[in-house]
Amino acid sequence: MVNLRGVDLNLLPVFEAVYEQGSLSRAAERLAMTQPAVSHAMTRLRGTFKDELFIRRSRGVMPTPVAEMIYAKLRGALGAVREAVTERAAFDPGTAERKFAISIAHPLGPMIAVRLRERLARAAPGLVVAFSTRSRPIELERGLREGRVDAAVDWIVPAHGRFHHVTLFEDTVLAVARQGHPALRRVRSMKDLGNASFVILRPRIEGENPVPGIREWMQSRLDRALEVSELLEVFMVAGHSDLFGLIPRSMLKLARENFGLRELPVRPHTAIVPIKLVWHESREADQGHAFLRKQIGLASGDIVPVRSR
Repeated sequence: MVNLRGVDLNLLPVFEAVYEQGSLSRAAERLAMTQPAVSHAMTRLRGTFKDELFIRRSRGVMPTPVAEMIYAKLRGALGAVREAVTERAAFDPGTAERKFAISIAHPLGPMIAVRLRERLARAAPGLVVAFSTRSRPIELERGLREGRVDAAVDWIVPAHGRFHHVTLFEDTVLAVARQGHPALRRVRSMKDLGNASFVILRPRIEGENPVPGIREWMQSRLDRALEVSELLEVFMVAGHSDLFGLIPRSMLKLARENFGLRELPVRPHTAIVPIKLVWHESREADQGHAFLRKQIGLASGDIVPVRSR
């Protein structure tokens, strides 16, 4: 049994950061340490646990089975300590210095990020936020659970785990066609789309979509002639071909003004797509995180005002 008196507990957050970042250099950046200092800490930890802990790869490091076991036990303990500290510590946005990471999969993500940066520059200049606006986030649920992602703006809420969420705004999926498309005159019902061909975003998840406003479109047996990875590609293809497109209502003005797309007057019975702010319950009592969540809501309102939701 390891004698805790001989273990420098300050090394444990270093182990956690290396495990979650998969890289000594990224762990150093996250911890505001030098890479040699992180390497030295890992050397001491290898001696303590009598294991290599991490194996070097061409890009970063890979945990050993022992490191996997340590992390599984350590994650909850460190989270509990952080929660206890943040519950007791007062948060002053004017003086606080913290880093956050936010995932915004919605196509308006870059604009929400810009507005959030502007708000934080005025209200909390010491907060630094890293944004991911990937339309297909990688391991988002795990990132939220492990603390690598502090919050997500998304229409898909993780199905497993202890997550909280609120609705920022309600979007709608619309069918569009290029200006001058003959379908703009003759399409008046969902049935009229039976022979139409669509360009759509590639589905993010396998099987049935959990969001009714998307699921009903997918169950309409549309001819998915072309699946693409980014919404901009839907705009480009639908604007320069006879393919119809599916886009969110929040992007309709951009689609009209820049790509000449026009809305078709048809939609499924359930068309609403709630856009959620999602976070792990371990962040619930964190005053700084609560401040960030409020600012994300305000920034979203700047982009999608109430009158157009």
